[in-house]
Amino acid sequence: MSAGAAFGDVTAAVVGPVVEIELHRPPANYFDAVLLGGVVEAVGWAAAEGCRAVVLCSEGRHFCAGLDFGRTSRPEADQLVTLYDRALALVDGPLPVVVAVQGAAVGGGLGLALAGDFRVGSPASRFSANFARLGLHQGFGISRTLPLVIGHQRALELLTTGRRIDGTEALAIGLCDRLAEDPRVGAHGLAAELAASAPLAVAAIRRTLRADLVAGFAAAVEHERAEQLHLMGTADFAEGVAASLERRPPRFEGR
Repeated sequence: MSAGAAFGDVTAAVVGPVVEIELHRPPANYFDAVLLGGVVEAVGWAAAEGCRAVVLCSEGRHFCAGLDFGRTSRPEADQLVTLYDRALALVDGPLPVVVAVQGAAVGGGLGLALAGDFRVGSPASRFSANFARLGLHQGFGISRTLPLVIGHQRALELLTTGRRIDGTEALAIGLCDRLAEDPRVGAHGLAAELAASAPLAVAAIRRTLRADLVAGFAAAVEHERAEQLHLMGTADFAEGVAASLERRPPRFEGR
């Protein structure tokens, strides 16, 4: 078994039967289709190497802040197609994934965390589906994954208010599976437990429990993409992005 490999800004390091896949775009670890493609490649490589579980983590202060709207305010339609195709490939991956959330998982970054099987945070971790505060529809399959994890009503509240919750509340509502002082260490602990189970049984259990998720995720991203492209053409979206960059409350006008 190889000790590790690199896939652009993504590295994979083998630790026993577990592979640690790390994003290297600190401090916010904004993603794009290239970065997500690196994660998909790393998971496939790890499966071929005989690894049994994945810890997905990030370098720097925050886990992931999603797309960088300060740099790319309006992705093209084909860019979103590629991005969400790679998101689907992550959800439909061959290995169980434990996500270590240090700092913030915001917007699409929350979607990336939800693409994993489990999430480990700390009391100081922060989670936000802040799309409505940007004048935007949620993406990254969150329409499917978030209600599955925390229930319809809580998902509706988090999506429509865009409010931020900490790790303690995330654990209470099921958004986090465990808390640890160091989320990466906690994630490795859970991944080691998964790796100690029979790999064929784990794979079969995941196929059974995630079958509806995979199909629902594919349908969700199709709908989300259309809604996002529509709302990206509105004045409210322009105002939401400007307010976020200027760190002020947005002034939405419904147009």
